Amino acid sequence: MSTTSTPAPTATQHPRNGGDLVVESLAALGASTVFGLPGQHALGVFDALRRSALRYIGLRVENNAGFAADAYARTTHGVAPLLVSTGPGALMTLAALQEAAAGSAAVLAIGSQVPLAGIGGGRHGYLHELTDQSSSFRGVVKSVHTARTASQIPSAVAAAWESALSVPHGPVWLEIPQDVLLAPVDVPYVTELRVASRELEPRPELIAEAARRLTRARRPVILAGGGVVRAGAEVELLALAERLRAPVATTFGGKGAFPWEHPLSLQSWLEDRHTTTFLEEADTLLVVGSGLGELSSNYHTFRPRGRVVQIEADLGKLESNHAALGIHADARLALGALVAEVGKPGELGEMGEGRDSEPGKASESLPVPESVPVSVPVPVPQSVPAPEAAVADVLARVRERLDGQGLDLERQILAAVRDALPDDAVSCWDMTILAYWAWSAFDARHTNALHSAQGAGGLGYGFPAALGAAAADPTRPVLAVSGDGGAMYSIAELATARQYGLPVTWLIVDDGGYGILREYMTDAFGEATATELTRPDFVALAESFGVPAVRTAPERLRTDLVAALAAPGPSVVVLPARLRMFAPTHLTP
Repeated sequence: MSTTSTPAPTATQHPRNGGDLVVESLAALGASTVFGLPGQHALGVFDALRRSALRYIGLRVENNAGFAADAYARTTHGVAPLLVSTGPGALMTLAALQEAAAGSAAVLAIGSQVPLAGIGGGRHGYLHELTDQSSSFRGVVKSVHTARTASQIPSAVAAAWESALSVPHGPVWLEIPQDVLLAPVDVPYVTELRVASRELEPRPELIAEAARRLTRARRPVILAGGGVVRAGAEVELLALAERLRAPVATTFGGKGAFPWEHPLSLQSWLEDRHTTTFLEEADTLLVVGSGLGELSSNYHTFRPRGRVVQIEADLGKLESNHAALGIHADARLALGALVAEVGKPGELGEMGEGRDSEPGKASESLPVPESVPVSVPVPVPQSVPAPEAAVADVLARVRERLDGQGLDLERQILAAVRDALPDDAVSCWDMTILAYWAWSAFDARHTNALHSAQGAGGLGYGFPAALGAAAADPTRPVLAVSGDGGAMYSIAELATARQYGLPVTWLIVDDGGYGILREYMTDAFGEATATELTRPDFVALAESFGVPAVRTAPERLRTDLVAALAAPGPSVVVLPARLRMFAPTHLTP
């Protein structure tokens, strides 16, 4: 249960309306910043903003406002209000809300509606009128809410806020008709609203069974997904991994959940067959905060040979791809319970008995996985190497595979970006080749510091998301990374960055087109179609907005990024470079 109180004003110079109730309710729930873009039907809310202490950050495109709210919610682990208008303005948020849903970002999108008389398919011909606007959101967000009277507004805002913040976090949609927002209200000033966001505690018998399997496993391995980061469960994950001596790989959404250079860290090489094989050979694999979807399973080539234990807050993802001992729970609560259970007397004594065995000495038979018929023999290794040595071997094999592909330029550029970023910096990545490299090879240095659009995969995320992250904490440097194709989706937000003085450095890798699609098409069809783009002079364009910009080269990239990140306000660094991806491993047996 959480409660936030705001003092009521002693006097008012303006008659209050429904828009004031929206703004007062957000403030009462603890909001301090809202994102959005005004429209005719939503003017009641935007007018009310000037009578409140809420900070408003207005973007130039609704989809970009949604991306900014997404990153703000991820960065703060809180709710990010998003204010938009009816019809086109509302629908423009859908791609951003899909990403927020995939990334479990608590975005509270509040849209206006046509006047009450036009709701329900009345077809009165109002501007922006849709037959059923809310139905457009039902398949995207966690919940849909409507307030049809002034008295309903505070409770509707609170219900939407509670839904967004309940585990698993996610976006919600609330709509309010134009005339309700504009009508004078006879409702007291909203000073206090109570919400009780739902937590998911694990069932004790499942935790006990999971602990039993993990402690008795000869080769336990952990795969940590974005759910660990969203839940803030990094401390519990580290404690469990060290207690079990279990190697840990992180999904692309889970980057930063586990220390990159830890002796047990497999890092994030999930698109490498060596990592996939290592995960498959675990006799007990603990999957936390991941549904083992396409990008987390090496494009669904992952085939576990042992038992799987899955902790997942999203019920629809539990056992959605692989049979498992499914634990429907918040990652932090479940991992904390596992740490306590594994630490009980008698549990640790049975753990890892076959590890560090002498070479050539036969070890005990592995337990038969539940998913394997008894008639199928389970391999019995002659020895089980120390987990730290096994991790080092996997990473060495990954490096060896990369060394043979002539990818020095790509590795040099990614290293330059990492070296230029301060340890406490946040980075937001668009769907571009350098980002695909970062998913696997980039050390985020700390938790909740790397955000990307890998959940839904839409273009244009990087720069507006970075603006949202900078709004959440302007004391930390923020880097956005885009290709030239993705940059054109959000180029208008240079005006937003300049207007609000947000400290974001935007690295644009200019390769003259949709680079990753060019590579995919060339590999699949022999040549690429519709991937080459005419683009502006990004340096001159940025400078026309009053944003400092520089054109760099691979050998100067680190120096130019350091200078840009240290300067106040926004900046742009343009790198003309044609990058390649490392060879995939899921296309060959």
